[in-house]
Amino acid sequence: MELAAKQHQMKLIYDKYVRYLFVASASLMTVIILSIIIFVGQQGLQTFTEVSPLEFFFSTKWDPMEGQYGAASFIMGSIYVTLLAVLMGTPLGLAGAVFMAKIAPAWLREIMRPATDLYVAIPSVVYGFVGLTIIVPFIRINFDVSSGFGLLAAAFILAIMILPTIISISEDAIRAVPRALEEASLALGATRWQTIWKVLLPAALPGILTSIILAMARAVGETMAVQMVIGNTPQFAKSLFMPTSTLPSEIVVEMGNTPFGSAWGDSLFLMALVLLMLSLGMILIIRRIAQRRMA
Repeated sequence: MELAAKQHQMKLIYDKYVRYLFVASASLMTVIILSIIIFVGQQGLQTFTEVSPLEFFFSTKWDPMEGQYGAASFIMGSIYVTLLAVLMGTPLGLAGAVFMAKIAPAWLREIMRPATDLYVAIPSVVYGFVGLTIIVPFIRINFDVSSGFGLLAAAFILAIMILPTIISISEDAIRAVPRALEEASLALGATRWQTIWKVLLPAALPGILTSIILAMARAVGETMAVQMVIGNTPQFAKSLFMPTSTLPSEIVVEMGNTPFGSAWGDSLFLMALVLLMLSLGMILIIRRIAQRRMA
């Protein structure tokens, strides 16, 4: 009895210190994230001492040498390339998730799931190099355009990069649907495809939406792959084949050449703040969807 009491006491002490460790880790991460937001926000908002918000958010004229800091083309470029990537990648990713969850035999699923996860480990610069050497020339030759750089090339690369996120999370959501719903649909005379389309996908919709929003968060913050194929031109893209730029690609191109504390450097910090707010907004949407799913 005495030994059991000591073991119980040691377990309580262990649980207590482990809880403190978790609380300290969570607090540290919160402080780091808040520090980043405060630093980037404080530095970025100094832009408005020399540049008006209307010029920054609604003008497409970006020429720091002439004192013009309109970032609308970069903001819209990020939005356009993200939406295009999601439109291209979601149907393919969802089809792959349905195949792996409900159609593929077990032995094939055991091969495909690790193979899909391996895509995450590929560096983005490798995707960019593939896009630079294969996708860009393909677009230039087959669509009869001058360069091949632009929104379409960037969106195609991003669509490939977000596939593992959509496939893995959507597959888990589909497999989490109670088996009774599927069996009831089949028992009522529905075909296999009708069951998937009318029962499984609607039931797994919160998880599927979560995968899509996570994919958007991945796409909107991607830097190297986009920077290598989009053309990096500070202009508003009026077609899929017109070179343009995004918030991350413009930051990585110009940050090393700008004096810290100048209007040019502050405007890049403000672009980083806008990008950060977009990502945080997507995370909040995911949490909202998760809360509705639990309810």
